Amino acid sequence: MKYFIIAGEPSGDLHGSNLVRHLRKADPEADIACWGGDLMREEGARLLKHYRETAFMGAWEVLVNIRRIRANFTECRSQIKEMSPDVVILIDYPGFNLRMARFAREAGIRVFYYISPKFWAWREGRVEKIKRYVDRLYIIFPFEKEFYARHDYPAVFLGNPLIDHIDGWRSRVSDQDLLKGSMGLDGRPVIALLAGSRLQEVTGMLPVMAAAAPSYPDYQFAVAAMDHLPARLYEEAAANFGIKIIYGRTYDLLAVAEAALVTSGTATLEAALFDVPQVVCYRTSPLTYRLAKLVIRVRFISLVNLIMDREVVRELIQGDLSLMNLHRELALILSTGYRHLVIKRDYAELRGILGGGGASGRVAADMIRNLQQSQGR
Repeated sequence: MKYFIIAGEPSGDLHGSNLVRHLRKADPEADIACWGGDLMREEGARLLKHYRETAFMGAWEVLVNIRRIRANFTECRSQIKEMSPDVVILIDYPGFNLRMARFAREAGIRVFYYISPKFWAWREGRVEKIKRYVDRLYIIFPFEKEFYARHDYPAVFLGNPLIDHIDGWRSRVSDQDLLKGSMGLDGRPVIALLAGSRLQEVTGMLPVMAAAAPSYPDYQFAVAAMDHLPARLYEEAAANFGIKIIYGRTYDLLAVAEAALVTSGTATLEAALFDVPQVVCYRTSPLTYRLAKLVIRVRFISLVNLIMDREVVRELIQGDLSLMNLHRELALILSTGYRHLVIKRDYAELRGILGGGGASGRVAADMIRNLQQSQGR
């Protein structure tokens, strides 16, 4: 069968690559074209457009690139028409993908959506577009099933693919001392700083995270640095507080960390799957925070707490993110703190709720089975 997959961000490329691998395993004659990245191409998909050419973040960037964005829509429609796939598979990236869902459905092509946009957090009304244009929606968080059920839509939960990715990585790395040495770390226990992947996040979060370092001389603090961000962001924090900068090795850093300070997002779940106790930190401008409070409808900002539906990891948000609070919460999650083992027990429960490994393979098998049934095979 023929598959056209659209991912517009690095995380979509990651999950798309695992899906491509399992689709090709279950369907040896699969013809897979994609908008994605290098990981999907390495698994055998024909890469028609790299996400570097399609990822525009924020209203201003969208506005100044509106002509390129329109051209991307036109190009993608043309390629889908030319290929005439059995299915278009959309991975998150709702601003682009919801439009492509409508196009594909109106062209008579089946539409599968893999990894739901976070409509449960904001812009809930866009669920109507899912109901109208998507034949099958695969969700990766169990609480999303209840959310879509309230909207009378039968979303499918078959597990979270991040488990497979992290377990695969951990199976290839065993010696922590060698791993620490390769990153230039010494023998002291490590506190990892995951300050985000966007310029505004790192600018706002890293200085306050790094400021905790002088109070813990028996530990070494290391930041997971992003290659695409200016080096000066990290160098200033390193110079002021003596933290280590580790570029492009977030999982390596988590593998050797005793605890972590994490900006909200997927990183909170990654830290949990690496079994690293964490404090979640987030601060934005007062205006942005007030506006977000008006539209965001969830109790927590970390995926760990959202999945567990209770506070497993402490969230220090806005005014609560002070150096005094950070010191107190960090001390509680270190190996000498009473919450260290409590959090690890909760992480074990979290992994069970997520359904264990094998999610990508189950999703690929379900997609193929559904397509075969729709074609009367």
